[in-house]
Amino acid sequence: MTTMPGTITGGVDTHLDVHVAAARDHIGGLLGVESFPADGPGYRQLLNWLQSFGTVALVGVEGTGSYGVGLTRHLLDKGVSVVEVDRPNRQERRRAGKSDPLDAIEAARAAMSGRAKSSPKTRNGSVEAIRVLRVARSSARKDRVRALNQLRSLVSTAPDELRRELRSLSITQLLQKTAGLRPNGRTDVVNANKLAMRSLARRVGDIDAEVAEINAVLHPLVAETAPAPDHPQRCRA
Repeated sequence: MTTMPGTITGGVDTHLDVHVAAARDHIGGLLGVESFPADGPGYRQLLNWLQSFGTVALVGVEGTGSYGVGLTRHLLDKGVSVVEVDRPNRQERRRAGKSDPLDAIEAARAAMSGRAKSSPKTRNGSVEAIRVLRVARSSARKDRVRALNQLRSLVSTAPDELRRELRSLSITQLLQKTAGLRPNGRTDVVNANKLAMRSLARRVGDIDAEVAEINAVLHPLVAETAPAPDHPQRCRA
C-alpha cells in the first residue's frame, strides 16, 4: 500500500478508443477522474495528469495485454510501476449500470490495497514475437485447407472432360495442373471452372509462400527462445 505523503496511486479502465483514469492520494482519497485518448499523446496526457497530483507510486491498469498494452508500455518506459488489475464481471456491471469512472476508481483501489499485484503483460520480447507469427501462420493454414477443399469440390462437380483429367491426381499434381490451366475467355461452364480452379490453386501457392516466409523467422526464434532439450522430443513451433 502506498502510504508515503505526496505519493499517488492511479487506476485505469481501458477501452479501444478511450482510457478512463482515477487518482488517489496516499490515504486513499479520490483526487479526480479523467478520460484520455487511447493513443501516444493520450498516454502522455494521462501520466502528466496523474503527476500533477504528486509522485506516481503505482498504477493499476485493466487489460495490460489487450486495450491497455500501449499505456502499460508507456508507463513502464517512464519508470512508473504498473500492476495488472482484473476486469470486473461485465455482466454484473451492466446490471448495476456500467460506469467507467467507477471501474477506474476500483482499479486504483485494487492497486493501492495490494489486491492487484500481478505483473503487467507488456507484449514485448521473443514470446510475443512468436505469438503474433503463430497467429498469422494459423490463419494462413486455415485458408489453405479451405482453398484445397473448395478445389476438390470443384473437381468433383466439374464437366466430364475436366473431371476425368483431374480426379485421379494427387494433391501436388492437382495443384500443379490446375495452376497452369488456361481459360480461353469464353463464359461457358468449362472455362468458368478452369478459371475458378486456377484461382484456388494459385491461392494455395501464395499461402505456401507466405507460410514459408513466416517459418523462416519463426523457427529460429523458437529455437533461440525455447531450445529443445537433449533428448528425442523436439520443441514444436
